Amino acid sequence: MPKSAQQCEEIRMQMRDKILHQSMLYFARNGFTGTKISDLAKYIGIGQGTIYLYFESKEELFQEIRKMAASEKDIKELKLLAQLPIPAKIKIHQLSESVLKQLEKSESFAGMMALNTQMLLEQDNGSSSDETTYQSLLYTYMVKILEQGQKEGTVVNGTPLKLADYYWGVVYLYALKKLFTTEYEMISTADLERTVLK
Repeated sequence: MPKSAQQCEEIRMQMRDKILHQSMLYFARNGFTGTKISDLAKYIGIGQGTIYLYFESKEELFQEIRKMAASEKDIKELKLLAQLPIPAKIKIHQLSESVLKQLEKSESFAGMMALNTQMLLEQDNGSSSDETTYQSLLYTYMVKILEQGQKEGTVVNGTPLKLADYYWGVVYLYALKKLFTTEYEMISTADLERTVLK
């Protein structure tokens, strides 16, 4: 029995979602420049031509993944958290608990964290690290929280951007452990907070 138009569309959307999800993990592990469509297709378990049915180029595929990363709920939650009228120490604690919980249970979240860092590194084409890093919403909102915490006296002294680097650097490390290793001990909330709190 032939498939209905609706069934065909569902199959098409499932394949597109599979390509996006698997590609996000692959880009997170290999970076944009280290990714070849032929290798990516083998990793996903599909023909190279199948990718081109959905995306015209590696660049278009990567842009779709970047859009997906930018709209992820963790970034929306961080933006909301940065705007809440509560002490920065509480914001950092809530953020740390949320990030570590998601990191522990979700390979997709680990991939998104790793991919965000990869994007920062690959965008740095002769621009200063401040200019490059501020293009990441993770850093933009984290810096706001850290600045608030320094005014309140709960965040350690130092350049907020460097402190954000320390914080997200630890998250990135554990995202990589989640993606590349089978056994590792997850960092505690207190250990993560130690990078920025007094």
